Amino acid sequence: MLLPRILTALVGLPLVIAAIYYGGIFYMALVAAITLLCLYEYGVILFTAKKPVNRISLIVFGFLMMVGATVGTMPIVEGSAAVYLPNFFIALTLFGILFVEILSKKRSLERVANTFLGVMLIPWALVHLVSLRELEPYGEYFTYILFYTIWIADSCAYLIGTWIGKHRLNKAVSPKKSWEGAIAAVIFGTGATLFFWDLFIPAYLTLNQALILGVLISVISQISDLAESLIKRSAGVKDSSNILPGHGGIFDRFDGFILTAPIIYYVALYMCK
Repeated sequence: MLLPRILTALVGLPLVIAAIYYGGIFYMALVAAITLLCLYEYGVILFTAKKPVNRISLIVFGFLMMVGATVGTMPIVEGSAAVYLPNFFIALTLFGILFVEILSKKRSLERVANTFLGVMLIPWALVHLVSLRELEPYGEYFTYILFYTIWIADSCAYLIGTWIGKHRLNKAVSPKKSWEGAIAAVIFGTGATLFFWDLFIPAYLTLNQALILGVLISVISQISDLAESLIKRSAGVKDSSNILPGHGGIFDRFDGFILTAPIIYYVALYMCK
């Protein structure tokens, strides 16, 4: 299982790092592709488990949410009416999902809830990866720190948990995750943040700020991972798909970013003042 994970990482990591480096449309396209694939897998998970979800509304309004939130946070629209686009698209999404359900022959409040959850949980959250990259003056470096910290924390949690993990973190939600792995993720993840802080922006953030940033990323990314596991376990599936050998699906690979990206963006926004 370890070899496929390594081989997949060797192919995927350079692509993501290059996208962060070049930024702009290249990076936006990558985040958009990741978001739409996560949305698709979310819909497949619920559909496979025979849980009500409108997969067409999921993709359509998920795409609109992603576009509105991205445009609304771009520097070129600061001071213009376009800054209100994220809130407008949230309202439009809620209206659209409910309107489609009203027109349905077999109306279901649960389908509305599952669909709206997917749109808010995935596109609204992941679009903050674009907002973080566009943050001035050090958005690129914050984005590197976020990705590297999550990758290293996740890898250490897997390796240490597999090696010495004895105490289950939450067996009902994620049977293989352990407290030993979780603690290792926080230690090595925070260490990774401090390393890349010293490499990229030592004169911009204080040591205490970098330490807080590392702990937040390491802890929240694991909670985000468990949130995705909760969705899968409630549907009775192990992986969101098998598109990435050794990692499962795109949703599995980027689950740690879903809750982390928005929180770290607003923390970075505060630190950048």
